[in-house]
Amino acid sequence: MIKKILVLILACSISLFGDINKNKLDQLKIGALIVKDLNTKSILYSKYAQKRVRPASLTKIMTTILAIQRADMNQHVTITRAMLQVKPTIAGYQVGDSVLMADLVRAAIIKSDNDAAKAIAISVGAGNEKRFIAMMNDKAKQLGMNNTHFMNPCGFDASKHYSSPGDLLILAEYAIRSPMFNRFSKRSSYEYRVLRNGKFKMFKAHTHNRLLNKYQYAVGVKTGYTSKAGPCLIARAKKDGQDCLIVMMNSRENRWKTAKEIFQQII
Repeated sequence: MIKKILVLILACSISLFGDINKNKLDQLKIGALIVKDLNTKSILYSKYAQKRVRPASLTKIMTTILAIQRADMNQHVTITRAMLQVKPTIAGYQVGDSVLMADLVRAAIIKSDNDAAKAIAISVGAGNEKRFIAMMNDKAKQLGMNNTHFMNPCGFDASKHYSSPGDLLILAEYAIRSPMFNRFSKRSSYEYRVLRNGKFKMFKAHTHNRLLNKYQYAVGVKTGYTSKAGPCLIARAKKDGQDCLIVMMNSRENRWKTAKEIFQQII
């Protein structure tokens, strides 16, 4: 009787993920792709998992999780000129603005604002961005991200700024253990106040992650893009107890449509 139950459970588990079309995934014009079932810890599909790639703004997962772990979220950060030496996606802060650390983290996760990410780095690094970057690389080593090296907190292209899809999967799995990171990364928009010259100015952060508005089971995580990295996406979806994570790098397909179709096959 017990043997029959075990066979039945195994059959159900196989059928649960039996619909994933690996041949179709092989044909997609995507530089690298990983699909993982977070419940069973099974890799359902993998393409070039260890290839070194440009991580673009997926870098900000490391930037923001370090801020969540090491900074006081109720701390007010005074914006300096050095924090503004970034482009193109920015919140639009000015020198002297006072921004809550939690709002900088939200801005960096949701809208991928580079001035927010740099402000985090300089603040958490006690005024030294290089100190923060060293923290990023130390954490990467601790997590076993052996194909990763960071040169900046934003994800700008640089010869020694790289990661791999497998390493980014490790990072994403680590970050989503944080309830705060999860709350922030699944938001499609956020409004917050910045103190400027004694008055409050409203700011809005709108996500670039269209999947959050197109697929009801999407719950984060982060988008990325540079001209050299191409469109990138780490996406997570949960439905009826199922939990799945996708890492997609340098996609020449529609990221949102592709991710949704993959999720629909397995959850």
